[in-house]
Amino acid sequence: MNWEDTPEEAAFREEVRAFVADQFPAAYRPDTEAEHSLEPEDVWGYNWPADRASEDPARREGARQWAAALAERGWITPHWPYEYGGAGLSALQEFILQEEMMRARVPTVNGIGAFLLGPTLLAHGTDEQKAEHLPPIARGERTWAQGFSEPGAGSDLASLRTKAVRDGDDYVVNGQKAWTSLGQHADWLFVLVRTDTEAPKHKGITFLLVDVATPGVTVRPITDIRGDAPFAEIFFSDARVPVANRVGEENRGWYIAMTALSFERAGIGATVKFEQALSTLVSYVKEGGEFLRPDRARLRHEIARRYAEVRVLYNLARYTVSKQVSGEVPGYEASVNQLFGAELASRLARTGAEAFGPYAQLWGRDGAPLGAAFTHLRLDSVAATFLGGTTEIQRNVIATRGLGLPKS
Repeated sequence: MNWEDTPEEAAFREEVRAFVADQFPAAYRPDTEAEHSLEPEDVWGYNWPADRASEDPARREGARQWAAALAERGWITPHWPYEYGGAGLSALQEFILQEEMMRARVPTVNGIGAFLLGPTLLAHGTDEQKAEHLPPIARGERTWAQGFSEPGAGSDLASLRTKAVRDGDDYVVNGQKAWTSLGQHADWLFVLVRTDTEAPKHKGITFLLVDVATPGVTVRPITDIRGDAPFAEIFFSDARVPVANRVGEENRGWYIAMTALSFERAGIGATVKFEQALSTLVSYVKEGGEFLRPDRARLRHEIARRYAEVRVLYNLARYTVSKQVSGEVPGYEASVNQLFGAELASRLARTGAEAFGPYAQLWGRDGAPLGAAFTHLRLDSVAATFLGGTTEIQRNVIATRGLGLPKS
């Protein structure tokens, strides 16, 4: 396949590069010491939802200015229609925009609200829900988090137990969510709840929109193995959620959720992160950095393998977006991207260990080779094998939906 830009695509790519160079606030310095999220699409150290809520006024103002600059062009939600604050871009133009922003190491804005919830509301929301929720996302004024996973209901999401009972014009919600990425920075949540305990587990689930400020909703950050808090647990104790905040029909929330997950990004963020990490390693090796292990006969071959694999991941991302361009909804391809990217993260981390030997154990950024980037990647890569669905789940999806193999 030929992924070279057409003249029109090349011109748009140059437009994006010029915009970033001209409009990204000069004083905006996200905290590169803090990994705020493990999501594959996040560029290292640049996470807009956390910057927006930072205690540092300069970071808060920088995040606001950057969101305003993107919103003016509709580039927070580039694929959305104009009437809701989008730019009406094609899927490929959106891909180019995301790619160039990530290569420039500047944050994309309003992540999960823009690329998961928004398209879901466009497909299934009422006119009132679209009018209330879409414009604030497109302006960078309202952030969202996904309240799906629970203790005991991660990969087997349909086993969720958070319950919602209809009481007049409200649902009364009780239960717990866990591993909610950036939940502590969100204004609103989109949540799956069980509304029929007698129905088969996939058929008794409802999709609700929940204001975090609702009485009875408690958000607690969870500290991970690195000492950071990229996600949170959320507790519901008799929280009253208006029935008007239900998306789709009662007990049909599983199908709404599957629509939401079909809008997962093509995976360009992971490609760019890995590509940049590998480039810094190659430069360090060429310069003969002081922390390199002396016996590095295998290192050149390991780096070559990783380079080839990063290019494969890029082609998988381009293939996925090409299906979107042709009007198709990617299916098992998202699982291929997730599986290959997660396992590549582990291999890339091991290549860093191969390069630095015992120095690959250094955790502190100061004084460590390449700021301990590969040491941190090694711990990140553990989570990569189960966030968004475990590798076992991804293989099952590829086998059954992609290869047509029987489920048992």
